[in-house]
Amino acid sequence: MKPFFVFSGQGAQAVGMGRDLVEAFPAAKARFEEADAVLGYDQSSIVFDGPAEKLTESRYCQPAIYTMSCAALDAFRSRFPEVKPVACAGLSLGEYGALYAAGAFDFASGLRLLAQRAELMDRACRSTSGGMASVLSGDPEVIREVCAECGIDVANYNSPGQIVISGEKEKLEKAVEELKNRGMRKVVVLNVAGAFHSRLMAPAGEALKPVLEASAMTLPSIPVYHNFTAAQAASVEELKANLAAQVAGSVRWEECVRAMVAAGGDTMIEFGPGNVLTGLLRRTLPGVPYFNVNTAASLEALSF
Repeated sequence: MKPFFVFSGQGAQAVGMGRDLVEAFPAAKARFEEADAVLGYDQSSIVFDGPAEKLTESRYCQPAIYTMSCAALDAFRSRFPEVKPVACAGLSLGEYGALYAAGAFDFASGLRLLAQRAELMDRACRSTSGGMASVLSGDPEVIREVCAECGIDVANYNSPGQIVISGEKEKLEKAVEELKNRGMRKVVVLNVAGAFHSRLMAPAGEALKPVLEASAMTLPSIPVYHNFTAAQAASVEELKANLAAQVAGSVRWEECVRAMVAAGGDTMIEFGPGNVLTGLLRRTLPGVPYFNVNTAASLEALSF
């Protein structure tokens, strides 16, 4: 087995996520305790007890998903220390989990970075009126054309037949109407806080640049495929540039998955809440096996 590790993105959160991992695995417990100390507030109680509305806010949600995903990874490593990934990637905020897994920075450094990213994105959401919509079974060229005409952006290329668009609410509504006029019947407006991965997030991406510049990180020891380029970074400078550009840029997730399989990956292991990424894998490369590590039971059921 040559696994590639992937890490969940925003929207996968759920109150109570990781509680059973903390109870069953000391490595997961240590990760949550460290997060509380680094953040300076009781993140664990928000994650385990809610309320859901608070956990859904970007400034709490992003650090929480990172913590839970890294706790799942560390619990996995405590059980299967010999299993090493051939590549890593993460969806949007999940890229920070991937970089932690690949050794670009330690857990606390990644958490501090992500907490600042989340605050900046939260601020951008509050200062704009943005939204997102998922387009199913649509022609990518037509979707890009309509987005350009309406002044919005493609946020995510998730899998064959699933593209997410993002932008100002009024412009998004026009794009949704136009896509339906062009024969795309499955266009679903998403319940999100703002227009993630669109030009409305550009101020957050710009403000993140000096934060990244001041952060210590190294080139990862395991290949990490970046959302913005669907490729590895050749230098630390490029890695940081990718993280900044990713905030307002399109997430090229389908390309990332295909690249990791082309590089030799033969099994996806998804760390973090939910099972969104393994679901996208089934639509992209249905022959590739996968596992989810998101509960104590899911980890205890694994055998390699």
